[in-house]
Amino acid sequence: MDINSKIDHTLLKPEATSDMIENLCREALEFGFAAVCVNPYYVTRAKNLLKGSNIKVATVVGFPLGANTKEVKAFEARKAVEDGADEIDMVINIGALKNRDYEYVMEDIKAVVDAVEGKAIVKVIIETCLLTKEEKIKACELSKEAGADFVKTSTGFSTGGATIEDIILMKKTIGDSMQIKASGGIRDFETAKAMIEAGASRIGASSSVKIVKGL
Repeated sequence: MDINSKIDHTLLKPEATSDMIENLCREALEFGFAAVCVNPYYVTRAKNLLKGSNIKVATVVGFPLGANTKEVKAFEARKAVEDGADEIDMVINIGALKNRDYEYVMEDIKAVVDAVEGKAIVKVIIETCLLTKEEKIKACELSKEAGADFVKTSTGFSTGGATIEDIILMKKTIGDSMQIKASGGIRDFETAKAMIEAGASRIGASSSVKIVKGL
């Protein structure tokens, strides 16, 4: 199984330095990962470091809580694309979802989709560890309705990460209409492989090199 080309090599720690971002990009080039995922501050730097390669630059919006207003998320997404981002991983408004304010949740996602104007892929982080089964299903349905490209399990900054059960549920909900990114707590080859077999087409990981080396 070719896992390398399905991995978003990720570094979102608040203490990440320029040297760490350079190393991240160097590893992405060496191992042929799908993308690097960095905080917005480092988008331009990553884009320059990966110039001439097929590796995408992903960044995060409304991260990690998802509690910013839709207008702020739209601005963040637009600026990220201007800076060179190819992919946007946005966090939904989890509180609004739990309030059953589904109209706002959809508008929140659609604000980001509209802001990138088709210039970037939009992945919607639903933070599965904080949701009931019904909320996970609803979050996937709203993401689909809003025109996003992916649904993604987790930020990696909350109380839990990706599970096989969640990937299966998400796949059952969206079918082939969207893709799934499994993220959070994936640290070895077997776990990554199991996520892909369950329906994920992308893996978000900071342990990417360890995963592909089978360590």
